[in-house]
Amino acid sequence: MTTILHLDASARVTRSLSRHLSQRFVETWRAHRRDDRVIRRDLAADPPPHVSEAWIAACFTPPQQRDAAMRAALAWSDAAIAELEQADVIVIGTPMYNYGMPSALKAWFDQVIRVGRTFSFDLARGDRPIEPLMRGKMLVVLSARGEFGFAPGGLRAAQNHLDPHLATCTPYIGVAEEAIHTVAIEFQEFGDERHARSRSDADARVLALAVELARLQPDVATELQAAVTSSSVAPASSAAV
Repeated sequence: MTTILHLDASARVTRSLSRHLSQRFVETWRAHRRDDRVIRRDLAADPPPHVSEAWIAACFTPPQQRDAAMRAALAWSDAAIAELEQADVIVIGTPMYNYGMPSALKAWFDQVIRVGRTFSFDLARGDRPIEPLMRGKMLVVLSARGEFGFAPGGLRAAQNHLDPHLATCTPYIGVAEEAIHTVAIEFQEFGDERHARSRSDADARVLALAVELARLQPDVATELQAAVTSSSVAPASSAAV
């Protein structure tokens, strides 16, 4: 069974295009894999707390030495990391605000990228002391942008601080760069036929992407068969006796 962590970051609810795309992706996935689990977190309805001095102090205190106040300061982070640990696929519906992440999404990353939980820190590694602790997850970014041309080589590529920021952060939540899939609606502020075409294209791409990625996931029967096969193979040392 695959677990999806579904995050939405748009401040809009009823008119949000990024929410529309993320919901379409998850619903299409579930239509093909009904037994899969979805963990839902609305970052606009339940905004993550911003990092504070108390949070930092608690974070860098060994767990066995934290007092009740420190544990309370990390409670939101602990819950969000627990959700992340369970996830095989992370679906983020997010608008581009001021050419970057909404503050709620940035706060989520700040809460889950945490020393000792999602990355380790060791100066013995030299100039690269930080090492991610999670691996093997997949990220689907479904976005809406008011302007256009944010893809590499586009008119506003240099102003795109959303996608590069996500790509920088995601190794620390277990996602390799090649495991990021992005679909975006553009031209929203223009409201013309280019926007209508962009919406239509994004809908079709999200549908196709959900079907493709869902089919790549191992089904329960395959997983069980693999487990049975593995358990039935004698260790080499036993077979040699």
